[in-house]
Formats: sequence, C-alpha cells, structure tokens
Amino acid sequence: MSRILLSFLILCLSTLDAVSQAISNDRFLAYEVNLNLQNLQMIWKGSNGKAVGNFKTLKQQLADDGKSLVFAMNGGMFRVDQSPQGLYIENGKELHQINKVQEAYGNFYMQPNGIFYITNQQEAVVVTTKDFDRTNDITFATQSGPMLLIDGNFHPAFNKGSSNLNIRNGVGVLPNGNLLFVMSKVEVNFYDFALFFKELGCQNALYLDGAVSRTYLPSQQWQQLEGGFGVMIFEVE
Repeated sequence: MSRILLSFLILCLSTLDAVSQAISNDRFLAYEVNLNLQNLQMIWKGSNGKAVGNFKTLKQQLADDGKSLVFAMNGGMFRVDQSPQGLYIENGKELHQINKVQEAYGNFYMQPNGIFYITNQQEAVVVTTKDFDRTNDITFATQSGPMLLIDGNFHPAFNKGSSNLNIRNGVGVLPNGNLLFVMSKVEVNFYDFALFFKELGCQNALYLDGAVSRTYLPSQQWQQLEGGFGVMIFEVE
C-alpha cells in the first residue's frame, strides 16, 4: 500500500471518529460507520455453538485471533435462550427465520417492526418487515422493533412528551449512506430517541433494544463490556 493511500485512509477514519464525537451529546452516544472503510459484522454464536453473549467474551475471542474490537452494540431482541427474536443472517446464512407475528406483547411487536441488513455490495438498509425482500446478496441481517422512523416519519405509536422512559439503542441510515448507531446515555422516550435520528437526516431507523442495552466504544470513552445478549453488531480491525 502506498504512503499516499495509507495517509488517505487514516485521514478518513480520523474524520469519521471526529464526526461521531461531534454528534454525540449529553443524552446520546452516536457512532457513524462507513461500510466501505470499516469492517462491520454481526455475531450470535461462537465456535462452541453457544451464544458469545457479551462484548468482553467477543473482545477476547478477537484478541486470540490477533484482531481488535473497535465498536460493539447489542443487535436486536432475543429470547431467554439468547436466540434471536426474529430474522438473523450471518455471513450470508440464515440462522433464524423471520418473525411475521403481527400481534403479541412487547416492543418487538409494535407494528411496523423492521429489519436492518447489509448487502455484499456494502449497502446498508433499514426497512419494515412487511417491505423486506429476502435476496441472495444479504450478508448480515437482524430483525427488531419497533421501527423508529419510516420514510422520514415517526412510528405512529410514538407520543411527544411520553413518560415511557428507558435506556435505548438503535440504528439508522444517514443521507450519505453511512450507518448511524445510537445509544441513549440517559433514559428517554421513543419519540425523543427517534427525533435524534431524524434531526441527523435519517429517513429510516430501527430500535434494537432497551434496558439491557450496552455499547463498547473506547474512542468515546464508553466501555460497557458486560451483559448477556443474543445478536451483537461489531467493528473489528
């Protein structure tokens, strides 16, 4: 690799981190990911067939392979046995089928819910479950709910000033095609959480989870290694 190209890549990554720092504030931790420059993946189970479970274990497994964990966030709701609540695709393989149940208890079933996926062309998409098209070019996918924004509009169940407060994390697609991962630092309602994505230009955004949510982002002095999850979204280098 030439020195000029290497310097360019370093500059790009530094710029991404500076942007992420700039859009974070006292209420929200935000991280922007360019899939063409950063290695974003999803994981559920380790080589032992059991759920990896938390970022501490993931970090150690990556270190054993000579890799470093840059960023990690729990990636969708899960059942008691740590299996995904809905669709999960990892490295092109469907490991858990889509959940099309329309009426049931819990945030996952606040319709419309949705799916976040990445194609092998490094395109990021957030779409309602109803509009999801299962194609062969999907590398990673996770289903959760509710949708936060649908085509620039708030989820119809959200109310401004709601007293339903909780820690929340989610993902949206920015106007430039990059991903925006957000975790609230304090308890917020759905409306305010969705508003943060909307103010940054996201047209579509998906809620990933709530009270159990954790994020590992040492570049912003945020290192929550503990937890017990199903799917996890992470960046490695």
